Amino acid sequence: MPRHTRFIAMAFVVAAFALMSSAAMAQSYTGDYQATVTHSQRDNGTFCISLTDDGSYGPPHSGGAKLIPNNSPYPGYFSVVNGIITVVITYESGAGECCDYQTFTAKASNGQIGNGVFNYMGITDIGVLTFGQKGSCSE
Repeated sequence: MPRHTRFIAMAFVVAAFALMSSAAMAQSYTGDYQATVTHSQRDNGTFCISLTDDGSYGPPHSGGAKLIPNNSPYPGYFSVVNGIITVVITYESGAGECCDYQTFTAKASNGQIGNGVFNYMGITDIGVLTFGQKGSCSE
């Protein structure tokens, strides 16, 4: 194979790889998701979690999060690292202390969130977590 033909072939492979990497990075987690908790001692039910994927918490897929119960959202944040999303929601514990935490941890890939584990730290409650599709609930 002539030298210029090899160069063109190699350039094509490098360009294709770069475009595939860009397409994978373009998958955003921004949106609203239903998160259903089962097998929990105290917190079974369906929550609405809103994510804003802007990279503001370090990893490329990270940002602000809100737990939306009716009209009073609780703030939080999320990040996706090594195919695992962790959403942390914080709020006052009610005992005059800061804060109780709800964490929603699940598999995540290409803008899709799978199943995982719910943990309410403060009263130590753990449950099975199932995320709905993006757009499955709204503010």
